[in-house]
Amino acid sequence: MGLYGALGVAAVGIGYLRGQPNLVRLPGSTPLLLVLSPLIGFGVALAVVFVSRLAVHRFDWARQLHRSFRALLGSLSGRDVLILALASSIGEELFFRGALQPWLGVWASAGVFALLHIGPGLRYLPWTLSAFAMGLVFGEMFNIVGDLIGPIVAHFTINYLNINYITRIELPGDPT
Repeated sequence: MGLYGALGVAAVGIGYLRGQPNLVRLPGSTPLLLVLSPLIGFGVALAVVFVSRLAVHRFDWARQLHRSFRALLGSLSGRDVLILALASSIGEELFFRGALQPWLGVWASAGVFALLHIGPGLRYLPWTLSAFAMGLVFGEMFNIVGDLIGPIVAHFTINYLNINYITRIELPGDPT
């Protein structure tokens, strides 16, 4: 959790140094987009979670990744999952989209985001690549809707649902 707090503090610092202390909202965002932002984020998240589940049921690499994360995460309570999803979505979106993206652009901030998502071993490469893709999606969402609420909602929903799934669902063939 400390990492996510540090990312949030660093984001605020970068925003102040750049003269842009409001990291959550871009200039020119409209009231309609502000209302639609969380709905767009939630819709994107549900699509990503659906594709994640489909991959786990269809592809061996996705099942191996599920098992690896299950072993890495261990047993988490519902409260732990909620806190982890909240902290990661807020801290990472403030830092990568709010602070870095206006400075470095969508592609570079997505690349740095992917670097934070490098796991211990090649079996985590699909996670790193999907983090890069999601960094692009979250970045474009930020540009289009003009605020971080949509990306935060999407990031939180994806993390919350996927971490719950990973920690609670044993796949056929898992050791018991």
